[in-house]
Amino acid sequence: MSLAEDRPDSGFRLSKLVYDSRYRGYTIQALFLCALFIAIGWLLSNAAANLARLGLSPSFDFLWNRAGYDISLKLIHFTNDSTHGRAALVGLVNTLFISVLGCITATVLGVIVGVLRLSKNWVVARLMTVYVEIFRNVPLLLWLLIIYAVLTAVTPAPNAYRGANPSAHMWFWGSVAITNRYIALPAPMFTHSLGFADLGIFWISLDFVALVAVIVAGVLINRVILRRASRIQEATGKRPTTWWSTLLLILGPPVVLLFALGLHWDFPALKGFNFRGGVLAPNSIFALWFGLSAYTAAFIAEIVRAGILAVSKGQTEAAHALGLRPGRTMSLVVLPQALRVIVPPLISEFLNLTKNSTLAFAVAYADLGATLGGITLNQSGRALECILLMMLIYLIISLVISAVMNVYNRSVRLKER
Repeated sequence: MSLAEDRPDSGFRLSKLVYDSRYRGYTIQALFLCALFIAIGWLLSNAAANLARLGLSPSFDFLWNRAGYDISLKLIHFTNDSTHGRAALVGLVNTLFISVLGCITATVLGVIVGVLRLSKNWVVARLMTVYVEIFRNVPLLLWLLIIYAVLTAVTPAPNAYRGANPSAHMWFWGSVAITNRYIALPAPMFTHSLGFADLGIFWISLDFVALVAVIVAGVLINRVILRRASRIQEATGKRPTTWWSTLLLILGPPVVLLFALGLHWDFPALKGFNFRGGVLAPNSIFALWFGLSAYTAAFIAEIVRAGILAVSKGQTEAAHALGLRPGRTMSLVVLPQALRVIVPPLISEFLNLTKNSTLAFAVAYADLGATLGGITLNQSGRALECILLMMLIYLIISLVISAVMNVYNRSVRLKER
């Protein structure tokens, strides 16, 4: 019995783009992309023609015009004589500030709640369940309004702290005042300050840079010591004592630096109808911070719980058989293995928190949406340009967060051999 031999390929022909299954898929994809680009080009051309007809040709020159308005909360220098571009930068810094604070707080709170949801204590587990269900099923906007209303309606006015017998008293040994407009906090001051460095778009404190540098250096040196201790443990079975070196490296250099810079505190004091000195943090910061953190922590708690349950019970039983206590078992055995399940959805929660910060308008927080997408848009009339800039900025922020978290995810995932 003879077998028919395959017919030799006669070469490429245009008809193969339609009739040959090897090329038909590429043809369909190319046609789809062409249609997509044509549609996008038609929309952009139509939008540009309509804007030109109205005398609104696309232009970003308004970013260099005088803003003419003030911003209550600004972490970098800004006056009403600054440009709209500077106002957008202030809003961007405020957005990044609240997003970083929210991500840190939500992660810590979410991990604690997620672990406690699995507690054998019935009361603790049920309370955590109630917290998760309440915060997950009520819109974030409502939580922001509730928290802001509590901070402004329940707390006393600044003048309640005045007089021989004030109706309100400062907290923490007379250093913190909670009012219905702001919270007055002590401000760190340095007698021998290193000054500031001009980076062009903003000034940065050299004291802060030096503090971060010594903390990072201490952490890196401590990691070297811990790795050395691990090698000794693998070779001899005994692990050297490292807690004292960790404590000295983490706390010692910052304390020495702060002492050398002459750290002291500027405490707020009531003068007239308002507090002077210290830092007067508006209630909008705390309302947005608490709201974003508590809301996102409820979702992170479920992610942590799912990650812990994904770890085999045999791991826990083996750790208990070796004599490890439940707390040490959770921190040394269960959570490190659960990270490979926790980190990927955790990235999405960080992105959601950053994008949810656009609800800051509800509590009068001057974020990017309030500056570039609010006052600047209304004054300049450049709605299309402002919205496009906001979309681009949030896209870049989201991509950076994803990239950083993906790097961390690759570092904690299981290594295949």
